[in-house]
Amino acid sequence: MSPIGPFAPRGSDAAPDIGPGQIPGLPGAPVRTPVRSGEAAVGAGLWPAILGRLATRQLWIELYGLPGYGLTLGGRKVTAFAATPRDFRPHDPAPGKGFVVGRFILAGASMEVEPPADPWNRPSPTRPFAVELHAFNWMPALMAQGERGAREALRLTLTWIDAFARWSPFAWGPDILPRRVINLACAARRMGAVATEAERLRLADSLARQTRQLLRPPGGLATRAERLTAAAIGGCVLAGAPGQDLRRRALKALPTALKTTVLPDGGHASRSPQAGLELLLDLLTLDDALSKLSEPTPDPVSEAIARLTRGLRLLTLPDGGLASFQGGGPSSAARVAAARAHDEAVEEAPVGVVAGLSRIAGSLLTVVADVAAPAQGAWSATACAQPLALEVVCGKDRLFTGSGWTPAATDRQALRLTPAHSTLTLGERSLNEPLGGWKGELLGPRLVGPPIHVTHDQRTGDGAIWLEMEHDGWAEAFGLNHQRRLYLDQRLDELRAEERLFPTPGRRDVLRPIAAPYAIRFQLEPGVQASLARDRRSILLRGASGRGWWFRTDGPDLAVEPSVHIDAGLTRRSLQIVVRGSARTDAETKVRWKLSPAGTSGEAG
Repeated sequence: MSPIGPFAPRGSDAAPDIGPGQIPGLPGAPVRTPVRSGEAAVGAGLWPAILGRLATRQLWIELYGLPGYGLTLGGRKVTAFAATPRDFRPHDPAPGKGFVVGRFILAGASMEVEPPADPWNRPSPTRPFAVELHAFNWMPALMAQGERGAREALRLTLTWIDAFARWSPFAWGPDILPRRVINLACAARRMGAVATEAERLRLADSLARQTRQLLRPPGGLATRAERLTAAAIGGCVLAGAPGQDLRRRALKALPTALKTTVLPDGGHASRSPQAGLELLLDLLTLDDALSKLSEPTPDPVSEAIARLTRGLRLLTLPDGGLASFQGGGPSSAARVAAARAHDEAVEEAPVGVVAGLSRIAGSLLTVVADVAAPAQGAWSATACAQPLALEVVCGKDRLFTGSGWTPAATDRQALRLTPAHSTLTLGERSLNEPLGGWKGELLGPRLVGPPIHVTHDQRTGDGAIWLEMEHDGWAEAFGLNHQRRLYLDQRLDELRAEERLFPTPGRRDVLRPIAAPYAIRFQLEPGVQASLARDRRSILLRGASGRGWWFRTDGPDLAVEPSVHIDAGLTRRSLQIVVRGSARTDAETKVRWKLSPAGTSGEAG
């Protein structure tokens, strides 16, 4: 039985899906990304990973798929649950009323299954729906419905055990299993309270088996910390020697995984702010579970919580959401607040760099810029090819942003390309692109292409902050470097910028086209109004608060064009500001722009 069936069509009110050959805002236009010599070198560098995965992946699939494999997941009998760890994620209880009567709305798709039927023996409308369903992400809302919800949660869990007791690549996969174990662990004691003794034993046995699977390969480097954290939480919930053994094994391996995953500055190794937030929430649940067992939290876990909290502090924007970069969406203000509830530090407008994301701020303007290359290797499966991208918040209005792409939008990989964020592109190309074909199926959609080197320098003066950044990603195709200079006047709440394209030092001897068309994009948050002035040099922007901001430029062609944005997994229509022109590949090109409160005067620059 397959958990994923035919995908249902999207609703008529949603924006059309964007495929790998389309640019946001220009449906149907190809992204011309020719194979380059550097790309061939990067492709060659994938072969060790490919060969390693080929040598082990099929082996584990064959082993775990054997009829008797489930016997190896057995162990000493678990008869009770020891703790009820707190799930720090805020959950809306309203959908639980629908879950009780079999109405599942997950990841923007729906399925109706009237009890006593269940959703397991039928196709899911979309893959994201199937992921949410098998991760048991419906469990918290259902448990909020009191005893009736707990009984229905128990019934659905037991029918899942009937259908998927044997290992399967999807339902037991390393991306779904950790989430399901945590959701089950947080609800296990309450479900056990409404279960018969036989049902409680089945529930405990299944949780133990799934927790043991988390401690086995494969899984990959990029999710190891998350898997071990989930296994430790499962071990905290299972009573007696079996639970103690599982959490001991998980906690022994977790410090090494956290050292690799959590950067010294508090960022996540994937460079995704949202990935750091989710790991922090899981670690807080583990800390709570250990405290309920009167066991100390290991120092490496406490230190990782402290580092992730510091990083989250800087990456939280004034609207309460996260900076949206490198496969991380804004999440929600409630979710971010829940993860920061234990943070005693008070800092109005932190300035600094976390995971290659530099933040500068004034009294009204907050700017976050991507000043590092995308993550590499296994971490790049969720990375985006968008160096020097910007996100700008004016007051609490998020004006300039990116596409909002997250790994949940697996069918919209084009939104990971360079044109999908607020940065500059040449020739309507993307610097890197996701790995596709059989290699992508094997290794995941890692970014491939020539390496990108990024540098930055940040200085503070009297009432102003300078941020200068540069990358050489366009050097091979066009022989040009892109430099972006920002000057934030904290007294006037004015952001002035200069985009500079100049010949890459040492590459003048290569024969290239004499000119290259450029586009500087500023993706606008859905709902932001943009009115082009008569002079065609200025655009009046208004966010949700109604406060007006002028965008001005001396670029040759300024336009407001349609675009798209991912919001909670759904594709929404939005707008983008685009400054177009042509740059010589043998000379310097400069474009200046400025963002200032409406009502002030002055031209760009």
